[in-house]
Amino acid sequence: MKSFTYERATSPAAAASAVASRPGAKFIAGGTNLLDLMKLEIETPTHLVDVNGLALDTIEDTADGGLRIGALVRNTDLAAHPRVRRDYAALTRAIVAGASGQLRNRATTAGNLLQRTRCPYFYDTNMPCNKRAAGSGCSAIGGYSRQLGIVGVSDSCIATYPGDMAVAMRALKATVETVRADGATRQIALADFHRLPGDDPTRDNVLERGELITAVTLPAPVGGRHFYQKVRDRASYAYALVSVAAVVQPDGSGTIAVGGVAPRPWAMAEADAALPKGSQAATAILFADARPTEENRFKIALAERALASVLSQARS
Repeated sequence: MKSFTYERATSPAAAASAVASRPGAKFIAGGTNLLDLMKLEIETPTHLVDVNGLALDTIEDTADGGLRIGALVRNTDLAAHPRVRRDYAALTRAIVAGASGQLRNRATTAGNLLQRTRCPYFYDTNMPCNKRAAGSGCSAIGGYSRQLGIVGVSDSCIATYPGDMAVAMRALKATVETVRADGATRQIALADFHRLPGDDPTRDNVLERGELITAVTLPAPVGGRHFYQKVRDRASYAYALVSVAAVVQPDGSGTIAVGGVAPRPWAMAEADAALPKGSQAATAILFADARPTEENRFKIALAERALASVLSQARS
């Protein structure tokens, strides 16, 4: 790990300003992903701005009946919150399906959204990786790709977004709140938050330099039955080969998002509209532009079967 300097932020705007004004600076909260990347020298920040002292760790009702989740709310606390369990159960199920109890006790809401890919070539600094070093090439294309992306990928990168929480938040139509260095705030629909790789896989999201996530808001609950189905190689502490978050209404309508298949939680309004027709109709739309490799082509059928299982449970 390379040496770095450190400071504790006194306000969200001050934290944003500190990172924006100092090349090589990064925010740190739980550190469950960043510290691992620093040890491997994949991330080499010269300065860390600690945001743990900011008052961003509360969960509050919104005026329209929704829920505002502070950026520093720990995953364990979020999953256990009474309103989340009652009104947004897909989120509780997704969080519990991720990582381990120890990590959930440290991991934060914002940090979970910002975690980086677990593509093995991204983590192997001896191998070319466009996400780690722009223009160096993508070792996964033509390499081992079983766990990697099949849709939303590009000729530069086929890495997947690894998280569970964001997949459920995507199905729940969450919005990300941020503050910039000048104190200006903005709201970003989670559907627009994570970037597709295109020709620049180094940028995972649409945040500007120094922009700090302060909260995630969920709209008023829509009822229905909530599901999170995760298919993985082992029963715990493993990333999804495919996951499905769904909110299904009694008439068969609903919203779905799929994880483990793309550089961001994968969802389409057209697939939601096709949901009453069944899992095959919805997944045909979701993966119409899929570009799988021979090693991960199975994910299309796996996603269809996972969604079929969810719909079967919804009807029972």
